[in-house]
Amino acid sequence: MTNLAVQPAFDAEAYLAWEERQVEKHEFIAGEVFAMAGARREHVVVSLNLASAFKQRLRGGPCLAYVADLRVRVDAADAFFYPDVVVSCDPRDHAADQFIAHPTLIVEVLSESTVAFDRGKKFAAYRTLPSLQEYVLVDIEARRVETFRRTPENDWLLHEYLPDCGECRFPTVNVSIPFDEIFENVIPQAT
Repeated sequence: MTNLAVQPAFDAEAYLAWEERQVEKHEFIAGEVFAMAGARREHVVVSLNLASAFKQRLRGGPCLAYVADLRVRVDAADAFFYPDVVVSCDPRDHAADQFIAHPTLIVEVLSESTVAFDRGKKFAAYRTLPSLQEYVLVDIEARRVETFRRTPENDWLLHEYLPDCGECRFPTVNVSIPFDEIFENVIPQAT
């Protein structure tokens, strides 16, 4: 989780107006505003690799990939988040201005400061989005991609991808990305 910004409590409309005037990004949860910390190089590289791979593979279809500067609105949690990568196949999102609200797939690249929040409260909030079918967590340090897919019973099934898997599959948007492409230009950590 990011740090609570020194700001008064907002409603969603006031937050959006305030956020438009800010230099830094802030997430919003139930009236509280949290400043976003800067990302490490590896985090940015992996996010860009994934966004580029989705954009290329989705070209010409109904789904579009977006990167970290576009907010996702989660009404049920009264929240706005900035996922690292988001794919939406909903025309309402493609016409949206300040945020999207109907994502199909969301990617969060884990960092030490956000891992607990991304796996916990943020995932719980995202699960309330009826349109969301896949939630992807990329653990750079562990060299692992975890994909949670919504089942017809509304359960979430984990699919884990490790370096020897070859490709990571994202069936809800009919995309496969080689594992090595996701981690391209990321220097392995010394053990």
